[in-house]
Amino acid sequence: MPPYLQLVQQVRQALLLGYLRQGDQLPTVKEVVGTLTINPNTVVKAYRQLENEGVVAAKPGQGTFITAEVEAVAPGDYARLRRSLERWVRDARGSGLDDETVTALIASVRTDVRAEGVA
Repeated sequence: MPPYLQLVQQVRQALLLGYLRQGDQLPTVKEVVGTLTINPNTVVKAYRQLENEGVVAAKPGQGTFITAEVEAVAPGDYARLRRSLERWVRDARGSGLDDETVTALIASVRTDVRAEGVA
């Protein structure tokens, strides 16, 4: 996956998991470049992608801010589901599955559930 899409995915996931909220400011391009040692154009491309998707808005001279609003999972549900998933991943690891196989299996189940019409 190209680096700019990795950044886009990280921002989306942080928003979905509640680490970022509407109104939060993203790090400047310079800060991201300094932390990750990647090309500034990569960060600009990622931020532009997020802006095109309506996730962020750039305010000249101020920075880039989260504009999307996502309904967060209830904290109790989130904690319960996370514990369940952690147990499952540990079990999968114990059965010898590597990261790639775990990811493929999860994707397969998500596809099956989606095909069944269950959200």
